[in-house]
Amino acid sequence: MSHTALIPSHRKPRRNASKTALRAGVAGGVLSTIAVAGAAGPAQAEPVTQTIEMPTITAGLSTTVAASAEATQQVALDLETQAHEEAAATTAAKAAKKAKAEAVRKAEAKKKAEAAAKAKAEAAARASRSAARTTLSTTSGSSSSGSSTGSSSSATPSYSSNATGSAASVVAFAQAQVGDAYVSGGTGPNSWDCSGLVQAAFRTVGVDLPRVSQSQSTAGTQVSLSNLQPGDILYWGGAGSAYHVGIYVGGGQFVGAQNSSTGVVQRPLDYDMPTGAVRVL
Repeated sequence: MSHTALIPSHRKPRRNASKTALRAGVAGGVLSTIAVAGAAGPAQAEPVTQTIEMPTITAGLSTTVAASAEATQQVALDLETQAHEEAAATTAAKAAKKAKAEAVRKAEAKKKAEAAAKAKAEAAARASRSAARTTLSTTSGSSSSGSSTGSSSSATPSYSSNATGSAASVVAFAQAQVGDAYVSGGTGPNSWDCSGLVQAAFRTVGVDLPRVSQSQSTAGTQVSLSNLQPGDILYWGGAGSAYHVGIYVGGGQFVGAQNSSTGVVQRPLDYDMPTGAVRVL
């Protein structure tokens, strides 16, 4: 046996290399942390020696709040004023619409009343002309019968009981032109239009009439067709707007320059019933 075989070995067993490295790393990390903490410690531990006071903002804040409140109140007043204005505008619009509707209603009522009055007047005028036509037709028939008894060859009835004085002269002139031609604008001596013949007939007795039928229809006093006298001026159409005139010669007949087809003729009133008459003489 060797002399060293029973002597125990004092060499420690070799440690695992990975464990050794892990422990070394942990130790290094702890030391680094302590070093960093030691370096930062004095700076963080420096005592505070000064107190910082916040600025006073109470007055400014009060002013801002007051201004905001005033602005809010002004906006509220503006909105209230706008609401009142809109309500007033709506009320005015409704009132205007109502007034317009009332005006339209009154205008329509007035128009209807005028139309009714016009229709009534026209009906009365037609009735008057009808009555006058009946009266004049009766007079004409009686006159024609008397004329036939006295002289069957007479072309026109006699009017010895009606035409006198200036009226007789006007009637005689008008009847003397029967058979002459009708020419628009004619004033004689052999051709006439309606107002030219009437003007010339009255000129023989010193009466100067207007030239046109419209004016001649208002040259004298208006008379009823049922109360005609020889020498009265007959007119067709409205007084002041007549489109034709002639001369009443008595016996329910008239003389007038009718048109280019007939010339100057003598006809009974019911041949072409006039609208009205005026008396100049």
